Amino acid sequence: MRVYAEVYGCASNMADGEIALGLLRSRGHEVVDDPSKADAILIVTCTVKKPTSDRMLHRIDVLRRLGKRLVVAGCMVPGEGWKVREKAPEAVLVHPRAITRVAEAVELGRSLMEDSGVPKLRLPRIRRNPVVAIIPVSEGCRWSRCSFCIVARTRGEFTSFPLQMILEEARNALAEGVREIWLTSQDMGSYGLESGRNLLPLLIKSVASLEGHFMLRVGMMNPIYLKPILGELADAYLHPRVFRFLHLPVQSGSEKIVKAMERGHTVKLFKEIVSYMRSKVPDLTLATDFIVGYPEEDEEDFEETIRLLEEVRPESVNVSRFFPRPGTPAEKLKQLDPRVVKARSRILSEVARRVALEANQRWIGWEGAAIVDEVGERGEAIARNQSYKPIVLDADGRQLLGKFVEVEVTDARPYCLMGKLRRVLEKEELAEVAV
Repeated sequence: MRVYAEVYGCASNMADGEIALGLLRSRGHEVVDDPSKADAILIVTCTVKKPTSDRMLHRIDVLRRLGKRLVVAGCMVPGEGWKVREKAPEAVLVHPRAITRVAEAVELGRSLMEDSGVPKLRLPRIRRNPVVAIIPVSEGCRWSRCSFCIVARTRGEFTSFPLQMILEEARNALAEGVREIWLTSQDMGSYGLESGRNLLPLLIKSVASLEGHFMLRVGMMNPIYLKPILGELADAYLHPRVFRFLHLPVQSGSEKIVKAMERGHTVKLFKEIVSYMRSKVPDLTLATDFIVGYPEEDEEDFEETIRLLEEVRPESVNVSRFFPRPGTPAEKLKQLDPRVVKARSRILSEVARRVALEANQRWIGWEGAAIVDEVGERGEAIARNQSYKPIVLDADGRQLLGKFVEVEVTDARPYCLMGKLRRVLEKEELAEVAV
């Protein structure tokens, strides 16, 4: 069969999509890039935000009209499956934890709503980026109490994958020519806690210590489980193959709102973690998330969020407007005026943009090593240095993808740096270079 696929959402979803296509190809199916030429269509959905969910439903409606077998996978299936059924009653549904059985759905038209019990490792892949390996290290959210979050009940019970299995996956990826590894999960900060202790630092050091020339990116981690391992975590981040990139969502600058969200941490703890990690890891890039307009957020709460943003000055910020998600406690709360939420979102985004630009301007004039891990929309090379700063180069990305290069930063934008390619590093130089 010929299969067309669309994949949306987080890195975990991207990994699911790569595995699904890899498994289908291993069974002799052909992956095509035109839905009209396909016998079956796979869409891996995201439902974390209402605008995203609405977009998924629109795509499902468009794709179902082609008259092909439509397989809907991803978080929308357990999270808002009834909406999918309303839009496409004939669709075949696949739970995120059943993606390893996707061939049954495509070949037999069989919906799969139970956990396959197969870890998403050591399986065939079709990588969306040939030089980047997205490796899931766990499934589900251990905390699972945030009042606004639908993901906790879409991904199932928390399970960490065995360290040796993750290392084998990484070794195989490196052998295939991968030059960048992403460790991903719903919360990296809880890896291994079922064993009685947090194994995240050990995981990072173990993967970073594998043979090969590559860089390692650690995915999002919530603050709740980090304080006991801060020293070990900072030490792991100092490994020369680890990107100095910390994604630590806080969601609000108001202690009242963070508590109402049932995040399990405080704003104070967030600031303590950031301060400690910055003191130990030079040139650390901090990314964080804010939700604006949560029920009960008043003007003072919003002002506290702006003050936190100005105080901590993260290099990257994701601002989301609050939308109630089905089945969550926050869905039952009285919602704020959408006009107020929209206005606050605009204000916070403007502050975040200014803070990001000011942070990036200090990189102007920097020279050093980076890895080209992306091709831009116009074919340009996008490289990242050890602080995971995206540097847009005046060079052909298709020729440089996966190569380590020496660059000079010439200008700054709010969310990227502009640079010049100095030279491509020779193979014998790589052992001496820390990107």
